[in-house]
Amino acid sequence: MTSPVFYRKWRPQTLADVVGQEAITRTLLNALATGRVAHAYLFFGPRGTGKTSTGRILAKAVNCLDSETGEPCNTCSICQAFIGGRALDLIEIDAASNRGIDEIRSLREKINFAPNVARYKVYIIDEVHMLTEPAFNALLKTLEEPPPHVIFVLATTEVHKVPATITSRCQRFDFRRIPLPAMIKRLEHICQEEGIKAEPQALTLIAKNATGSLRDAENLLEQMVVYHGPSIETQQVRSELGLTGDARVRELAKLILARDVPGGLRMINMIANDGLDLRQFNRELVDYLRGVLLVKSEASDADSASLSAEEMAEVKEIAAKVSLEEVSQAIKLFAQADFRFSPQATLPLELAMVDYAISVPPTTDPRHLIPQSKPQEVMVGPPVARVAREIPRPQGSSEIEHLQQHWNDFVNACRGEGSGGNLDALLRRACRPVSLEGHRLTLGFYAEFQRSKIEDPKYGRMVEKKLKEVFGKPYEIRCVLIGKESRPAPLSASESPLVKEALSRGARIISEE
Repeated sequence: MTSPVFYRKWRPQTLADVVGQEAITRTLLNALATGRVAHAYLFFGPRGTGKTSTGRILAKAVNCLDSETGEPCNTCSICQAFIGGRALDLIEIDAASNRGIDEIRSLREKINFAPNVARYKVYIIDEVHMLTEPAFNALLKTLEEPPPHVIFVLATTEVHKVPATITSRCQRFDFRRIPLPAMIKRLEHICQEEGIKAEPQALTLIAKNATGSLRDAENLLEQMVVYHGPSIETQQVRSELGLTGDARVRELAKLILARDVPGGLRMINMIANDGLDLRQFNRELVDYLRGVLLVKSEASDADSASLSAEEMAEVKEIAAKVSLEEVSQAIKLFAQADFRFSPQATLPLELAMVDYAISVPPTTDPRHLIPQSKPQEVMVGPPVARVAREIPRPQGSSEIEHLQQHWNDFVNACRGEGSGGNLDALLRRACRPVSLEGHRLTLGFYAEFQRSKIEDPKYGRMVEKKLKEVFGKPYEIRCVLIGKESRPAPLSASESPLVKEALSRGARIISEE
């Protein structure tokens, strides 16, 4: 006989056992203790956060024969039937595979029958957002006038897809992702009960990888036990999760924030030559920089940033020497590194490194972040200002000529604008001013994709706002398609501003495609 998997074996059996949802369980416990149980509940939250388990506990508690505090006793015949999966009055429906009106009509026909043994019939409809519109309409009629012996628990991960008419007839509870400390504590309890010896850092890595889902964490813990036996080491977890755990994550972070382009580029290529997964390495780099951001903004301690005491001390030292703006920009650039076309290519990391070095002017000299064996002369090109300065039009120059001559300056001033900080990317080498009539500026685009994007009012208003900042006059833009044949010839590698900056800091061109 096979033993149950961990997430089923360690499923909570009382409201007190539910991890990380204290506000919800306290409210439900009060409702049970005072007899104020609603006829319908809507449980919303990410997967693996306890929605269905809480629904089962609620069903057990309202039918318990020996409940004084609101919690189920788990010893009476009713509770034992629920625990053993033999309770006929607990009906669970998977709306993902039973989503049509026929299934809901069948439910409505059976719902008026009295419970078999228990006091209440409890219907748990999982992934309720998957029901069709006619099925929702049929369910609505039942929710409006339910029989007194019926309780509904609707569970969903996408509450925005549930009609407001359904939501308004339920008591809604929002389940949050399980906090990291609570998840680690639960894993430690399971290990203790199962006789598993696991290093603390190994459990921390498992909990972090589960991203708030206790079920995922329990499954991963069991997978590690199956692979490696009842003794789990940190390195084994790193290997299974594909984590590099490389100390050079921290070293590269320091080089980035120090704007040491030659050192950063050498480190990136060294990592690639060692065969590390660059995409995973970059994820860990961004996560480390996030820790610096949280510490810098005084929004985190060692637990919430998932750092050891030694790492926390190092992060605090780094955070004290850079501005919040610098850390934020570094995270944005490296989080956007695109490895889709070549996962092992170093170019996305190299470009992010150079782009950061020339993007935000440092508030202080950042070179003190890394040890210097000897004085270095670093040539720093003019930084791109994040706050645009107005470009005055010289006498004798027409307005359209002025716009055309300084269009690249305008595009550079758009860096960091927009929800993704990518407004400059949509404009760079994608369009140019072609005509001006009064305050209406016509932009000619070389491709339909960029034209349609900037025509979107969200982006269009950003461009108009930035035009006023840079050129000092309000403009209303009009977007037209002028074709790829009008696109100017591409710059050679040596003419690229990014490459120029890299060359000025000691890099060299190996090949050009």
